Amino acid sequence: MTTALSPVDRAKYVAARRACEYVEDGMRVGLGTGSTAAWMVRCLGEMVREGSLRIRGVPTSTRTAELARQVGIEVVSLDEAKWLDLTIDGADEFDPHLNLIKGGGGALLQEKIVATASDQMIVIADTAKEVATLGAFPLPIEVIPFGWQTTKALVEELLVGVDVLGRQATLRLNDDTPFITDEGNYIVDLHLKRIGEPRQLSLMLNQVPGVVENGLFIDICD
Repeated sequence: MTTALSPVDRAKYVAARRACEYVEDGMRVGLGTGSTAAWMVRCLGEMVREGSLRIRGVPTSTRTAELARQVGIEVVSLDEAKWLDLTIDGADEFDPHLNLIKGGGGALLQEKIVATASDQMIVIADTAKEVATLGAFPLPIEVIPFGWQTTKALVEELLVGVDVLGRQATLRLNDDTPFITDEGNYIVDLHLKRIGEPRQLSLMLNQVPGVVENGLFIDICD
């Protein structure tokens, strides 16, 4: 499979294949979203079709759910699974403490819910995603559409008193219209450059009315 892949995709495939080695027969597995996670789903599907693995997968987006069904993985909801043995996902950035920025694919809310409902979370990421301090990758926050500009203004005001280098907030677009998450919300990307206190920032952002969740994953990844 790897011979026709680009070097980047080949690296993602190899990492995804390695992560799949942690999946055991009968597990309930959280299936992440994104280009790297997609390789993991394909690898698990191959194992399922070969008969060497039986799992139930809880996808973190409609895109992942569609792919999982296509490759033969039994898809169930989180409410049906109740609790997960393992979640495998990608990351946009990770620091030495395994704190993450996620949400580049717009699925941060479901990704965080699924990850926190798991005994273990494995993140697939290459060395380009490793940083000394989070923040070079824009931090996504999911906001409800009602009053989103007010929510954005409140977040920008909050950032004035926070240890970050940049404070620009932009609405994520899909062509010329707002990007819509699976939950029907918008994404506002925060261009912070450096986040001095990610734990504090995560707590503060989630206190802003209209913010549903943010893309900082603190003490979730193993």
